[in-house]
Amino acid sequence: MKKIIALLLTWALLAALPAPCLADGQPGMRTVTDVWGRQVEIPEKVETIVCLGSMAPRFAAYLDVVDMMVGAEDSDINAMSVRYDYSPVYHDALKDLPSVGPGGGSGENNGYAEQIIQLDPDVILAGYDREAADELQRQTGIPVVSIRYRTQGFIDQGFHRSVRLFAQVVGAEERCEQVLSFVDGCKEDLDRRTRDVPEGEKLRAYTGAVTFNGRHGFAFTYVNFPPFTAVHAHNVADELLEERTGEAARAAAETGTAYIGSDGFEVDLEQVILWDPDIIFLDPGNMDLVNDEYAADPGYFDGLRAVQSGQVYTMPSANAAGPNVTYLLINAYYAGLTLYPERFADVDLAAKAGKIMEAMLGEDFFAQMEEGGLYYGPIIIGA
Repeated sequence: MKKIIALLLTWALLAALPAPCLADGQPGMRTVTDVWGRQVEIPEKVETIVCLGSMAPRFAAYLDVVDMMVGAEDSDINAMSVRYDYSPVYHDALKDLPSVGPGGGSGENNGYAEQIIQLDPDVILAGYDREAADELQRQTGIPVVSIRYRTQGFIDQGFHRSVRLFAQVVGAEERCEQVLSFVDGCKEDLDRRTRDVPEGEKLRAYTGAVTFNGRHGFAFTYVNFPPFTAVHAHNVADELLEERTGEAARAAAETGTAYIGSDGFEVDLEQVILWDPDIIFLDPGNMDLVNDEYAADPGYFDGLRAVQSGQVYTMPSANAAGPNVTYLLINAYYAGLTLYPERFADVDLAAKAGKIMEAMLGEDFFAQMEEGGLYYGPIIIGA
């Protein structure tokens, strides 16, 4: 009898012990470190997510986990737009989801807290600044993991870190490595084709009318412009690289946190005259602004060497609430085709774009991209 009582007491004591803990004393939980170094406790198995802000819905699409999303931002619900590379493929899957925010890439907290609470996702993945992520987590009581990414140069290691973090949260590590392997293969191909081009043989290139936090005219340009960086092009604006981004790049490297610099900026029009580039690339989505500027001062544009020689080409925007990585890759091949045609003679842009889209998003929508205004080819300013 005493043995039976002792056994029952032992069972009772074991039953009273807490379940095995995976992180911070909480059963069934684990801790991840986001891009700001925030320690965020999340469920061991994440089944439902909300994606907010810069890059979050895009990463869900690249990793093929859109079906885990229980809500979507208004920018993804309202209409299909080729400005977002995942929209042609995933708009139908997103358009009927409950609204969780307006969308956008500012990094500020613009999520609809009450709606998110009602949906009760396991985790919120957000392209938010540190303070915004903390604020939304306080408002909702739901873990917020920031995966904020702003490219510096051509799809740098910050992209690898952010997408791997997202994959770690949702359990998509295998798909993540497939995506990164494809991206790295493209980067190596572009580098191999162009890394030995003598500096004296390169055309001096300028990119203008760049879409960066909004639409801009001719004088808005970019240092460390990703398509140029990918093919070792001579970007005339890079003489301002240290002035524009040096401090932010050093801060990110020293702290191990996300890069928050601003590579896009307005340059003085007279500076472009001084640079007098051999070749110019312009965002076709902003040509109405450029053409208005031409109408006001045609002599300025007609005096540029690239305009005189017909060396003006489109460069579709890759930015919309963060960089569209598929478009960055396609733009890099287009830059290579235009700047070094002999080194890319075996590349058909439409075919290459289709392969990139299929690898990243599962479908070739290049025709839709061009029909939607993101097209490639020579243009005439003022036409």
